[in-house]
Amino acid sequence: MNYKLLALDLDDTLLNEEFKISSRNKKALKEAASRGIGITIATGRMFRSSLPFARELGIELPLITYHGALVKEASGEQKVFRQVAVPYDLAVEILRYGEAENYHFNIYLDDKLYVKEENENTRYYQWIASIPLETVGELAVFLEQVQKEPTKLTVINREGRLEELQKILQGKYAHELSILQSRPYFLEITHRDATKGQALKFLAERENLSAGQVIAIGDSYNDIDMLQYAGMGVAMGNAPAAVQRAADIVARANTEDGVALFLEKYIL
Repeated sequence: MNYKLLALDLDDTLLNEEFKISSRNKKALKEAASRGIGITIATGRMFRSSLPFARELGIELPLITYHGALVKEASGEQKVFRQVAVPYDLAVEILRYGEAENYHFNIYLDDKLYVKEENENTRYYQWIASIPLETVGELAVFLEQVQKEPTKLTVINREGRLEELQKILQGKYAHELSILQSRPYFLEITHRDATKGQALKFLAERENLSAGQVIAIGDSYNDIDMLQYAGMGVAMGNAPAAVQRAADIVARANTEDGVALFLEKYIL
């Protein structure tokens, strides 16, 4: 198959344990681009957090961010091509319930991060993403004041409570929202139409490409529909078993330059 588009997850896929793109990965991606393969990022991260990596790689295609809730060009006027937010009433309802149960939430509005207060969870998030945040007190109250629909809600919990919350929320909102874990301690809540697979399909069709011309590489549960959509779905060696089963190929781990090794073997 003549592949024309490669979509890459960032954390635990393209990025190493220091949250950097290794020289080998960078070299392989630039070689793929020189052979006519368009490169894009498909990540749960904010657009502003993804943009430095896109610039490092010289990406010109729109970026898939917030798990597919925002597709926005990386250069020029940074035009928004697709944006799907969490419905306002559902966001307020979830925040009220979650905060009453002492869950930590990040909420994202206009590519800015808001939290109730700074704590070990905000410090953990900033260690990963290095993004400034604004503390605003009770998030449900804040959202009612600004009257905006958030791009995404993220629950961070390092005490083993995410699966319990995920089951509760999926039981109530599965027909309206996508509720998936992206990292061991992150539960991501977006509109049901805001998934990586749907955003990648949108981008491929915009570029007049079929699914068979697309490669997708990822490592987590929020990557599964993207791997299943693409003509070649590649799971990282560090991915959970369910993610590996959804893929056509399992690459080496992100800490072993798995992206580069895959490209060198199958594409270059």
